[in-house]
Amino acid sequence: MARHVLRLAATALAAVAFAVTASAQGLIRDAEIEETLREWTDPILEVAGLKPADVGFYIINDPSLNAFVANGQNIHIHTGLIIAAESSAQIKGVIAHETCHIACGHSVSRQRAAEVASRPALVSIGLGILAIAAGEGGAGAALIGSSQQFSALNFFVHTRTEESMADAAAVEYLTQLHQSTGGIVEFFEKFRYQEVLSNARRYPYFRSHPLASDRIRAVRDMAEKSGLMNEPPSPREQLQYEMMRAKLIGFLDTANKVRNEYPASDVSAPAHYARSIAAMQASDIDVALKEVDLLLAEQPDNPYFNELKGQILFESGRTAESVAPHKRSLELKPGQPLLLINYARSLNARDEPGDVEAAESALRDALIAEPENAFAWAQLAITLEKQGRRAEAQLATAESAYSIGDIVRANMFAHRAVDQLERGTPIYRRADDILLITDPSNPDNRNFYNRANRGPRFSVQTSGRDMPFGDFTTDGR
Repeated sequence: MARHVLRLAATALAAVAFAVTASAQGLIRDAEIEETLREWTDPILEVAGLKPADVGFYIINDPSLNAFVANGQNIHIHTGLIIAAESSAQIKGVIAHETCHIACGHSVSRQRAAEVASRPALVSIGLGILAIAAGEGGAGAALIGSSQQFSALNFFVHTRTEESMADAAAVEYLTQLHQSTGGIVEFFEKFRYQEVLSNARRYPYFRSHPLASDRIRAVRDMAEKSGLMNEPPSPREQLQYEMMRAKLIGFLDTANKVRNEYPASDVSAPAHYARSIAAMQASDIDVALKEVDLLLAEQPDNPYFNELKGQILFESGRTAESVAPHKRSLELKPGQPLLLINYARSLNARDEPGDVEAAESALRDALIAEPENAFAWAQLAITLEKQGRRAEAQLATAESAYSIGDIVRANMFAHRAVDQLERGTPIYRRADDILLITDPSNPDNRNFYNRANRGPRFSVQTSGRDMPFGDFTTDGR
């Protein structure tokens, strides 16, 4: 009974401590957006005493407002927050706040606080059980039901202190960088109405980062004292934000949303960007190409406009024509992994003499930078199969499956590879390693195999619109 009570309390507290989790919709991968957010984030990490290379940054495809730190030194931000913000300064304010949670060690301290907060919950549950045993079912149920509230109240006493610390640190980081400290104030002011909503109706960000008037006043006072409260974002950074927002809206929102936000009368670069992407999504290729060509006429050396044109052509079945703009994007941004994968995918589809060899070279380079990129492995499998290197293709398929956690499929293809590869070679050893890790007799793998036996297995799409990798995807890393 005691263990059962402990599990109940831990479950209740986990709901409080991790009020926000990654969306099941997956991660967004986009070279341009990742580059922009990294450009803004890395200086903040450095002034906080962190190494940018040690901190992951993930964009979650979710329309709600949220940003959080989880799984160690990893910052997560929802697409909904990026779209709802109004400036680069607001996004930077949120990133600076989350940076403190890493630099200040809040993940460890919150775990300890959760343990302390759980004690009143255990007492309440214990009293509830005693009351039920004594015949007071109603009172006992009320006590057990209130246990989560006791935990939450105790936990939030601790987190409020941490949130205030993160606010102060965010202002300090931005002050050291001589950047606007007003963004975080503007963001809080914009959504302060969330405090009057019930917890269930609030955006996830404001359930885990509760606002209060005194907190907003404190942030404003610090921002004003910095002397940078009204420092505007640079024109370049603001344009970066507007382009990023337009790209997200074009890919993720409805055609009506795009028309309302970016009417035909709007001739700005963000408007052309959003309309081109939305037209591609609607398979209106003529409009999509017209809009992206207007962008390229102004900025022919923009790698991401060339990338978009390549994607439009590829998605419309004009694969041979898509190679040139993808190649141009790489000339302008050499070595960028996602651009390398785009280029390789077009080469695989065109399949002219020399294409598969060039595709393999591009994919090998991409996998050096991103060795767990499932789609790159899937494309490499296609490339190797085209060259008649079936055993290597099967290993690449196993790598792709393993990267997305499909250990059943990974094991199956690793078995096929091992049967054909030369023993003792590096690729044979890698296939053997996958077999060992995915061994169905390993108790840690039992649940995966049980699920596979009950229903259809996962699969990796290797081409077409089902898995649109490159310019913009919603696939996991």
